[in-house]
Amino acid sequence: MSTETQHDLNIDRSVGDFSYDVEYAYDAGVGLTEATIDYISDVKGDPDWVRAFRKEGYRKFLEKPMPTNWATKDLDNIVFENIRYYLAQGQQPKRSWDEVPDEVKETFERLGIPEQERKFLAGVEAQFDSEAAYSNIKAAVGEQGVIFVGSTEGLKEHPEIFKKWFGKVIPSGDNKFSALNSAVFSGGSFIYVPPGVKVKHPLQAYFRINAQNFGQFERTLIIADEGAEVMYMEGCTAPKFETATLHSAVVELVALKGAKIQYVTVQNWSSNVFNLVTKRGVAHEDAEIKWIDCNIGSRLTMKYPGVVMKGEGARGEVVSIALSGDGQHQDTGAKMIHAADNTTSNIISKSISLGTGRATYRGMVHVPKHLKGCKNNTECDALLINTNSRTDTYPAITVRGQGNAVQHEASVSQISAEQIFYMQQRGLSEGAAMSLAVNGFVNDLVQQFPMEYSVELKRLIDLEMEGSVG
Repeated sequence: MSTETQHDLNIDRSVGDFSYDVEYAYDAGVGLTEATIDYISDVKGDPDWVRAFRKEGYRKFLEKPMPTNWATKDLDNIVFENIRYYLAQGQQPKRSWDEVPDEVKETFERLGIPEQERKFLAGVEAQFDSEAAYSNIKAAVGEQGVIFVGSTEGLKEHPEIFKKWFGKVIPSGDNKFSALNSAVFSGGSFIYVPPGVKVKHPLQAYFRINAQNFGQFERTLIIADEGAEVMYMEGCTAPKFETATLHSAVVELVALKGAKIQYVTVQNWSSNVFNLVTKRGVAHEDAEIKWIDCNIGSRLTMKYPGVVMKGEGARGEVVSIALSGDGQHQDTGAKMIHAADNTTSNIISKSISLGTGRATYRGMVHVPKHLKGCKNNTECDALLINTNSRTDTYPAITVRGQGNAVQHEASVSQISAEQIFYMQQRGLSEGAAMSLAVNGFVNDLVQQFPMEYSVELKRLIDLEMEGSVG
């Protein structure tokens, strides 16, 4: 691979640590009331059913308690009254990069977005704070009937598809943060792939937080019709501020009969971001949904991508890597709900904790008693870099009935001083030796990431390890 290609996706955290002073055309102010909801609806020109959906989400948000069984201490740092819920420079995303406002264009050019589109992506959406600043799909993909637009465009221009599935995979009342998203959602992607269409190149969205005390609440809906295939990739960054920043997305995937969806995430949030998202897919007969997830950065991440295997022969998979450094908690995992015979799920999770970092695997597998021929495999491996690093595993596996098979495997290991010493004797620095050990630990999973991401993941691990020694 050429050096130029290796830097297509630059996810070095320091690259994202900048912000611009921006004059916003639309600002809902600070705090959340029903008037905030009305402001967002008015500005976006929501149809009546969307405004009602928002109001219902707001009511459920007020009713739902904060999660109390884990991460409670960290969540106390979120003060909903101090958050800015909607900031935008404009409503319509630009189709030409030259039309994007200068400060937004400079942000995404520093993050490498235009190069990515030109070189290997079928389409790109770039979201800046609350709205997409740029959205484009290559003509050849559009000619296949593929729809790739922002959620606002999707609900207005394709209501017959959007309304049918929106909020059906993840109801507003699923949890407090999905309810909050339902109330104030803005941005995100809407994708529809027609029957039998196989999108050869990835579609990508990039989510950028620029403002301080901001909450980003994108809403993504992807529908792959019968026999269709698509890969969607998202990247995320934010500058480091002293105050807490909230990112609370909702992602719904629908794979109809025989369809395949791959959803790839590489988050690289700064250490002040609370990343509290709800992601779930429904796989119909013989369909497949695969989440490929890399969680780096943030102060706290709570993310458990799920698959409901609704049709016979459906398959669900979650492959995840989490790296937690000083003062960070990566609380990640997966949820697999078997709802039909002969369904298969696979969970592979690897975490690395360094310094005072904490990594938690939290998973759920459910197979009801009336089903048969269901299979699940769960593997959780953790690597501790320092003596004060922490890892926890909380698997909840419920299997009832006859003729179903489940296996669970977990391991915890620590990089040994002897191993590091051995590599140092062969000319490696301590940081390089630790990086080699960590890359070896995650190598089998990194190979499942698209090549442009896997190169950068290894490079980012090198940077993290260099900073963890001495």
